[in-house]
Amino acid sequence: MSASWDTFERYRQKGLDARRAGQWDSARIYLLEAARSMAQLSKAAQGPELRQSRQEMAQRLLELARDCQAARQSHRPGPRQPPEAASQSDGGAARQWLVREKPAQRFDDVAGLEDVKQDIRLKMVYPFAHPDLASKFGIHGGGGVLLYGPPGTGKTLLAKATAGEIDAAFFRISPADVLSKWVGEAEQNIKKLFDAAAAEPRSIIFIDEIESLIPARRDEGSSVMQRVVPQILQGMEGFDTKDSRSILFMGATNVPWQLDPAVLRPGRFDEKVYIPLPDEPARRKMLEMYLRYRPVAGDVELDRLAAALDGYSGADIKYICDRAAIVPFLQSVAGGAEEQITHAIIEDVIADTPRSVTAELLKRFEQWTGEMVK
Repeated sequence: MSASWDTFERYRQKGLDARRAGQWDSARIYLLEAARSMAQLSKAAQGPELRQSRQEMAQRLLELARDCQAARQSHRPGPRQPPEAASQSDGGAARQWLVREKPAQRFDDVAGLEDVKQDIRLKMVYPFAHPDLASKFGIHGGGGVLLYGPPGTGKTLLAKATAGEIDAAFFRISPADVLSKWVGEAEQNIKKLFDAAAAEPRSIIFIDEIESLIPARRDEGSSVMQRVVPQILQGMEGFDTKDSRSILFMGATNVPWQLDPAVLRPGRFDEKVYIPLPDEPARRKMLEMYLRYRPVAGDVELDRLAAALDGYSGADIKYICDRAAIVPFLQSVAGGAEEQITHAIIEDVIADTPRSVTAELLKRFEQWTGEMVK
């Protein structure tokens, strides 16, 4: 995995540097190679969310490669600009990148994870709900929270729900946005991100696949990583100050052991929250949520299905419900009469759907959690 990621990073950086210099042929070749490497990494990804994220990154690189081809054919100059023009362009790019959301989700929309929700309430919700008491007791809201666990367990949904609970501005950023979309300006984008978040009364910065930006092992030849990692750490250092209490920095990862140890020190990711596979009550609630607005037969027993889904992730359960709807839908189209999702159909789909999270991976999470507690 690490060798493939290093290969991707080298090609990507060379492609972006060539693009900035207007060397369209070289840029196109390097970006295509980077996209191919990322496509290979997506095939090896564990879980549908990580796979989709990497596929999207590969697609963005392909789009940049196509743009290089079009630029070469039209003899466009490279994207070098005078300082004044570059400053204006950066501002426009930042406005496009720093999308400010106000999520409608709440903790009630997240199945299970009650202990996790309580941890987040203590970290962010209660200090904002009771500011005078928090001030008296010296409790500071905000700071850094690392959400880690197997893929497909709802880390992104939980981050959105946290923002919804406290009516915070939500800045969701992917590593591809930082590293690829705004060529050669990655560290400036990180600073703009923290500045934009600090300008809000309360805000949450959420970065999925945070290990891609702050890896434990990074290519020393990558100028991007050499600039981006210190910029992120510098932004997180400000969490101990009074002016930064309105910011909650949430990072999500399926591979916490790949993170740079520097980001796990006190004053950065102070809270490390494990997001486990859903327990039986949570699995039942997920079934209710994903089947609620579909025609379901009276023989469907949610309790039996929830028990049968032990070891499946939330993403697995959603996939199973989606697949179970296809059979009666096609029957309804062919026969003209509306069919229903039966218990037998769901059981058949479960039997054909392997668990995406292996026992070995769960053991790895237990080991890493134990090391953090020491």
